[in-house]
Amino acid sequence: MSKAGLDNRHRNKDGEISAKHGNTLIRTLRKVYGQSFAAGYPDTDKLSEVLLKLNETSLSQLRRDHETGHLDRKIVNASK
Repeated sequence: MSKAGLDNRHRNKDGEISAKHGNTLIRTLRKVYGQSFAAGYPDTDKLSEVLLKLNETSLSQLRRDHETGHLDRKIVNASK
């Protein structure tokens, strides 16, 4: 595993999320995680644009679902 950055995030995990789901709009992710997800960013921003700036709560939610394989299904369901 890569070394943790200054904020203890392992950048390779965030890179995996960005590569696979980077085009997902914040609007879609708010349908999954609630309106407080990525607070301060417009609905029209893409995940790849804000991923490294997310607060710990939003990032933890994404990483948990990505690591358990649930993120794909949640995004597809929210996009319907």
